[in-house]
Amino acid sequence: MQNTVTPTHCPYCALQCGMNLTPAADGTVEVSERADFPVNRGALCGKGRTAPAVLSSGVRLTSPLVRSQDGTLVPATWGEALDRIAAALSRTRAEHGGDAVGVFGGGGLTNEKAYSLGKFARVVLGTSQIDYNGRFCMSSAAAAGTKAFGLDRGLPFPLEDIPRTGCVVLVGSNPAETMPPSLRYFTELRANGGTLIVIDPRRTRTAEQADLHLAPRPGTDLALALGLLHLIVAEGRTDEQYIQERTVGWEETRAAAMAHWPEYVERITGVSVPQLREAVRLFCEPEHAMVLTARGPEQQSKGTDTVGAWINLVLATGRAGRPLSGYGCLTGQGNGQGGREHGQKADQLPGYRKLTDPEARRHVAEVWGVDPDSLPGPGRSAYELLDALGTDIRSLLLMGSNPVVSAPRAAHIEERIRSLDFLAVCDVVLSETAALADVVLPVTQWAEETGTTTNLEGRVLLRRRAITPPEGVHSDLYVLHELAARLGVEKGFPTDPEEVFEELRRASAGGPADYSGITYRRLAEENGVFWPCPAAQPAPVEDPEDASLDAVADDPARDETPAGVHPGTPRMFLDRFATDDGRARFVPVSHRAIAEEPDEEYPVLLTTGRVVSQYQSGAQTRRVDELNAAAPGPFVELHPRLAERLGAAEGDPVAVVSRRGRAVAPARITTAIRPDTVFMPFHWAGEGRANTLTNPALDPTSRMPEFKACAVRVEAVRA
Repeated sequence: MQNTVTPTHCPYCALQCGMNLTPAADGTVEVSERADFPVNRGALCGKGRTAPAVLSSGVRLTSPLVRSQDGTLVPATWGEALDRIAAALSRTRAEHGGDAVGVFGGGGLTNEKAYSLGKFARVVLGTSQIDYNGRFCMSSAAAAGTKAFGLDRGLPFPLEDIPRTGCVVLVGSNPAETMPPSLRYFTELRANGGTLIVIDPRRTRTAEQADLHLAPRPGTDLALALGLLHLIVAEGRTDEQYIQERTVGWEETRAAAMAHWPEYVERITGVSVPQLREAVRLFCEPEHAMVLTARGPEQQSKGTDTVGAWINLVLATGRAGRPLSGYGCLTGQGNGQGGREHGQKADQLPGYRKLTDPEARRHVAEVWGVDPDSLPGPGRSAYELLDALGTDIRSLLLMGSNPVVSAPRAAHIEERIRSLDFLAVCDVVLSETAALADVVLPVTQWAEETGTTTNLEGRVLLRRRAITPPEGVHSDLYVLHELAARLGVEKGFPTDPEEVFEELRRASAGGPADYSGITYRRLAEENGVFWPCPAAQPAPVEDPEDASLDAVADDPARDETPAGVHPGTPRMFLDRFATDDGRARFVPVSHRAIAEEPDEEYPVLLTTGRVVSQYQSGAQTRRVDELNAAAPGPFVELHPRLAERLGAAEGDPVAVVSRRGRAVAPARITTAIRPDTVFMPFHWAGEGRANTLTNPALDPTSRMPEFKACAVRVEAVRA
C-alpha cells in the first residue's frame, strides 16, 4: 500500500476540501495538495494538514471499553461490548417503551451512517427520540430557507460564484478562521471590483478584509436587517417587477420593515445611521449581490426570523433565484447538510421528507420493507432530547458527538448524561462524553472508510478509504448491523457503504433532496454531483428570465454528462422556487429582544465562536500537538475599558459568570470587540468550558439554542 495516492476529502468543516493521502513506510499518512478539486484548489488549513495525526493508535481508541464493577472503563471484546449494548437497549424498551431509548447523531457522520442511524432508530428501536448536533449548526437557516423558497440547501449556488458577484454581505461568519481556504473567494471578489460587508460584533480576521464592517450588539441582527430593508424601501431601491412576478407576501413585510426606522435601529444595534446607509448603497448599486449567513444570526432564540429578515432583503432587491446573486448559509460541520437530509433529524425522513407526510412515510416504509404505521412520529429536538435524559429517556446510543462540551448549559447536560441508566458511545477518541459511557466502541475515521458527504454547496462527494484501520476498529455501519441482528432484525443494515448508498438513492427518490441519479461512479468521475439529482434527465428550461445566465456558462453541471442522465443542480431556483406556485415567500418579522438581556447583576453580553486551530468540541483537534501549540486553551476576549474596570491585565485569569454557571480563562484584551461584550471560544472542557454559560432558550421554529448571546458578569480572579 506504500506510495499509493488516494484522492479524498478532509474530515472537518463543510468545505470538505480535497486532499491526497499517501501511506508511508513508517505507518504514518502524508497529506498532499489535490489541485483538481474546485472548492479548495489544493489549499488546506492547519486542521486539514494535520488530520492524519488523529489516526495514530496512540491518540485514538483501538479497543471497545466497558464499565467495570469498580466504575472504570476496561477493554473488552467486540462481542462482549455489543451484547451489553443490545441487552441494555432491550431492557429499557421492555420496561419503559420504545421512546425511553434515545439516539443522538453527529454532523460529521457520512450520509450512509446518518441514513442507517435514522433507519435503525425507527425500525429496530421503534423510537421517535432521535436528533443530532447539526441542530446546533444551521437549523434556523434551514427553517427560514424552507419558509421562503420551499426548500433549503445551504448554498443554492457554488462557491465559485462569489468572486463574480458585485457585493457580498457576510452576516455572523468568520471564514478566515472557521474555513480558511474559502477566504480566497472573498479576496477574489474584492480583486474583481466587488465589495465585502462583514457584520460581526468583533473585528475578526474576516472583518479586517471587509470594505465595510458593521459591529452590532449581539442578538440585534434582526433589527439590523429590518433597518436596512426600511432604507431600501425609503430610497426606492426595491425591484418592483421581480417582487410582482416572483414573490408573494410583500405588503405585510414592507409594513413590518417600515416600523424600524434608522434611528430606532441605531439605538438597538449600535450601528450608526450613516453606516446603515452606506451598507444599503454598497449592496444595492451592483447588478448582482449575495447575503450569506452563519452561526451569528442563526444561533439565537429568534434565529429563524433573523435569517428570514435577511432573506427578505434579498427578495426585495430581486436577487434570489438569479445568477451570481441570492441568499446562502455557510454550513459549519463536515456533513451538516447531508446529515439532516437523510433521517437522523427528529422530524425528517430520507430525501429531506417530512415525517408527518403520509406519502413520505409510505414511500420510505416501502423501501425499508415495513408498515408505514410502524414508523414513529417526530421526536424531540437536540437540546430537548438531551434535557430529557435520565427521566423520559433512560438509555442513549450516541454516535460522533460530544455534548458534554458542545451543548448549551453544558453542566446541566453533563448531569443529565450521568443520570442515564445506560449510555453507549461510538467515537474515534475518548471524548469527554465517551468517558461517561457504559460502553465505548472504537470506530473508523474518514481515511479508513469509504462514504459520501454533502458539502456546504450541496455537492455530494465521495470520501475514499486510503488505509486499513487498526485491528479491533470497526465502522459505525458494522455497529448498527450487529446491534440490529442482536435486536431481532437480521436484514436491512448492510456494512458495505455503497450498498447503503444504493438504498439511500431509492429512499430519497422524488423527495426534495433527491439523490437517486447519483452513484459512486459518478462521484468519482465528476468530482461530486449537486443535489437535487433525480434519476431522469430534466426537460430544458426555455427562455430563462435572466439573460445573465451567460455569466455562469461554465456551470459544473454543463460538463459532458451523458444523454439521459441528470447533470445535478449547481444553481437552484433560476426558473422557479420550490413552492407550490413557484414563487418565493416574504415572511413579515419584527425585532424582539434576546431571551436574556443584561441587567445590574449580569451587565455584559457573552458571545461564543471558534478559533482557526481547533474544531467544534475539540475532541480530535485537541489531540494534535501542532494545533495545540497554536491554540493551547480557552480565553476571554474583552475590551480594554472593561479590563480596566476589572483591574485585569493581559493573561490574567478572569471569571465569566451566567445564571447557569461559571467559567475561568485568561484575559485577552483587544479593541476588536465591543466594550459591552465578551467572547469565548467553545472548544475546551473543564473550567474554561464556554458552554457552561450559554443559554438553552430555543427558537420556536428551528429549536436552535441561543448560543450567541446571554447575560453575564465578568470578575477578576484573585490569588
